[in-house]
Amino acid sequence: MGSETPLFVFGDVHGHLDNLIRHMRYAGLGTSNAQWKGGDAQLWFMGDFTDRGPDGVGVIDYVMRLQKDAAAKGGRVGALFGNHDVGILTARLFPTARTGGPEGTFYSDWFAYGGVSSDLEKLQSHHIEWLQNLPALALVNNRLLMHADAMFYLNYGDTLDQVNATMRELLHSRETKHWDVLLAQAGERLRFDERKAGGVMRASQVLAYFGGRQIIHGHTPIHKLNGEPLQRITRAYTYCEGRAVDVDGGIYEGGAGFVYEAPELAPEPVMDNSAKIVQQNPRG
Repeated sequence: MGSETPLFVFGDVHGHLDNLIRHMRYAGLGTSNAQWKGGDAQLWFMGDFTDRGPDGVGVIDYVMRLQKDAAAKGGRVGALFGNHDVGILTARLFPTARTGGPEGTFYSDWFAYGGVSSDLEKLQSHHIEWLQNLPALALVNNRLLMHADAMFYLNYGDTLDQVNATMRELLHSRETKHWDVLLAQAGERLRFDERKAGGVMRASQVLAYFGGRQIIHGHTPIHKLNGEPLQRITRAYTYCEGRAVDVDGGIYEGGAGFVYEAPELAPEPVMDNSAKIVQQNPRG
């Protein structure tokens, strides 16, 4: 124990820059002007930087600056894209293209789901490029990091690298039908909910495909999983028999938010190699 680089995770920010900065300072990871203070630690953001809050582009700017400064100081700041980050890209790149969404165009759908006009006005080419190059999945310290508690990732590849390559190609394409399908699928949630039939099995399937021993995700505010009042959500929620951790503190709804420091996982038990293990097809 003690051999892993510390791993910190922050959930969906949704434009609440002041909240983000407060937590970075409190956790000793970053300053108000995005100077890295976390040493050799890793900090990962789970996506959904924009929409529903006052300054989504300000959040992106802060994370980009923190990422650059951390790299120069021996740390690492990583980030995944979330469905709202895809949404703002479509609103900028293909605003009038027709969709299967509730409002019929990418811009109208984005606005209906919490898009903020000032974000679109401030979004520049370097923000777009940064968002387009974010991964969908990451494997860190035996944790599988993913924005959504969902299965749709399996539609884009059989391995983590395949999913990220396919998603990156899609986010650089002009094929609006593929963007539309992604947005429709990316709203999926609660697939690992242990209160529902198959929840534990689905989490195990995702881990079997993409690696890791535990999923860390955002996307679904914790109170929607555990039924606790939003005001009492101040820490991550581990569920699904330990296979999943939700870090979405519901900031856009008024939740306090938090920085999650992932503890080292206990050593895996020694397996009897003489036992034959038969694994069913996770997609079956």
